[in-house]
Amino acid sequence: MAEDQARTTGTERAVTCLTWALLLLGLWLWGRGLTGVPHTPDGPATGNLFALAPAETARLPSPAKPLGSAVPQRVDIPQLGVTAPVVSRGLDAQGAVDPPPFDQPGVVGWYGAGTAPGARGTALLVGHVDTTTRPAVFYKLSTLKPGETVRVVRSDGQVARFTIDDVRVLPRAGFDAHQAYGPHRPGRAELRLITCGGSFDRATHSYTANVVVSAYLTGTTR
Repeated sequence: MAEDQARTTGTERAVTCLTWALLLLGLWLWGRGLTGVPHTPDGPATGNLFALAPAETARLPSPAKPLGSAVPQRVDIPQLGVTAPVVSRGLDAQGAVDPPPFDQPGVVGWYGAGTAPGARGTALLVGHVDTTTRPAVFYKLSTLKPGETVRVVRSDGQVARFTIDDVRVLPRAGFDAHQAYGPHRPGRAELRLITCGGSFDRATHSYTANVVVSAYLTGTTR
């Protein structure tokens, strides 16, 4: 019984965290569709986003020309020792983006109806932070720093290399989906890596925040 309860609690924790963040993503996309106004802020997100590692733009490389659209197959984060398969995720019956399967904590989910990693715009990759028994794929996501690298292997044979320029924690209170998911610079190919953050609230079976790592395309290899 205790084991079953722990498993249930862990599943609820994973469901609540990423479903909350991705539901807000769905609402943001819905709002964009209604207004028809593109969101293109002129600088890194601010406000209710607490920077873990503020960008030092003078030391970062210039952005590379965006690529065409291609399906992401794998994401590599050398600094974390992460090499993970990527699966496309869509919307559920409630209009939220489905997170990765709960029984596959080493898998990263890509919002397949959105931008492909390397193409112009903001591509979204989401992953769990932990399970009831061990860390998951994005457990150490908050330790990344500006200037470090994320690589995405694409179905066209190209490997898109992204340079991190911002790492932030977004508290649930006062959450601004546009600041989280909108592009930081018009015309760039950008990437967001998202997982749970803050502390785990046992009363609500959820985390209090999300970690959002922002990066932009700076090169490609084959």
